[in-house]
Amino acid sequence: MRRIAHLVSSAGLACCLSSAAVAQNPLPTASAEDRALAREIFKQLIEINTTDTPKGNVTTGAAAMQKRFLDAGFPPQDVHLLGPDPRKQNLVVRLRAASPTTQKPVLFLGHMDVVEALPADWHTDPFQFVEKDGYYYGRGTQDMKNSDAALVATFLRLHKEGYHPRRDLILALTADEEGGKFNGADWLVRQHRELVEAAFVINPDSGGIELDHGRAVVADVEATEKVYSDFQITALNAGGHSSRPRPDNAIYELTAALNKLAAYTFPFELNEVTRTYFTNLAGQESGQTAADMRAILATPPDLAAAARLAAEPSFNANFRTTCVATRLSAGHANNALAQTAQANVNCRIFPGHSPEEIRQQLIALFADPKLTVKYVSDSYVVSDTAPDRKAMVPPAPIPEVFGPLTRITQALWPGVPVTPVMENGASDSIYFALQGIPCYGYSAIALERDDDRAHGQDERLPVDSYWKSLDFFYAFSKAVGGE
Repeated sequence: MRRIAHLVSSAGLACCLSSAAVAQNPLPTASAEDRALAREIFKQLIEINTTDTPKGNVTTGAAAMQKRFLDAGFPPQDVHLLGPDPRKQNLVVRLRAASPTTQKPVLFLGHMDVVEALPADWHTDPFQFVEKDGYYYGRGTQDMKNSDAALVATFLRLHKEGYHPRRDLILALTADEEGGKFNGADWLVRQHRELVEAAFVINPDSGGIELDHGRAVVADVEATEKVYSDFQITALNAGGHSSRPRPDNAIYELTAALNKLAAYTFPFELNEVTRTYFTNLAGQESGQTAADMRAILATPPDLAAAARLAAEPSFNANFRTTCVATRLSAGHANNALAQTAQANVNCRIFPGHSPEEIRQQLIALFADPKLTVKYVSDSYVVSDTAPDRKAMVPPAPIPEVFGPLTRITQALWPGVPVTPVMENGASDSIYFALQGIPCYGYSAIALERDDDRAHGQDERLPVDSYWKSLDFFYAFSKAVGGE
């Protein structure tokens, strides 16, 4: 508790800036010309398919951004396009300090790949940038080409203005965060550490402003994250003629297991980060929600209150491991009993538990010796056992991060508290954290709690949210780079 309490108190000092103090130092806003360029970059990235499919190509997007930096006059030796696969190249750009310095750089990290989107499921073309009713629509508008575009635009703006930081600023745009054989963040930190060595990492793939009907409730900064794991559940059977159905066919066996999973709730848990999150959030909520948040913080926690809060998926994911079936396949003919039925179960594991521990829990839950539960790695390798790796340890607070982050956030959303959170998914921060480089997740993107469409249908981003994030990254880059 002490480490996270220190984090909150460090950020809290900055959070207490008065509105008068903020008014005396208003944020510079992007000009119409700067906004036009930022929108153009955003549109270009959305309309490049960077999925891990035959139609997708991360290199196309990375090379398009490389051309923008080179055309703007960045030295070729500071613009690197590299990677272990021709279709999965990563871009690393460096904005150099005015003079040699012993200060380590600041690294901004973003992934270029996006999850597949089926056009038939959308009301717009997912790979067409559409502005409608105050939103930008397209695959990646939330996850996370919005921040990629804002950071590219920020680096180009700083260069155009002749800004020279006191320490190097680095932008890394990478491949395969969403899955694939060539994760760029992992590859860069292991194979080209010299390009991404940094004092700390800012990863906009997590964190941001939670809105409740337009009201900014809390600014989340990722301090830890869950462990991502996929499991392959397989039922095998001798099959037979469909005119003679039997209750032990593969589809029935698999369905029974998945029904058990759907009905099962992993145990309620809190850790230092999530306890602080709900403590801070309770002060912003009202009525039953606020009372329930305080009740789950009691010793022992009120599980009835937890059950009420769990109706909101984002709250539920903050206090337990979650597992859900995401893919199904079965059968070989319309007139035959299935000999094989298979499902992918995706788990987001609460810190302190390993993938192997959860695999064993699934085996016990299904209680069917005819089923197999195997681990699927990020590169799709299937194995009989899972890793014992647990979640990343929250980094110690760094005032040079939380001071400006809180000040600038307050200028954009006055009065919103800044609090550490646990990322309910997983991100590329883990690869840098494992190498001892502190990582902080913050996007400065404001979204309604019930409008999280990342990985989903009709993904969209409020237009105003994009402009505010653009202003944030410009001011924050100059603050951490040194005015």
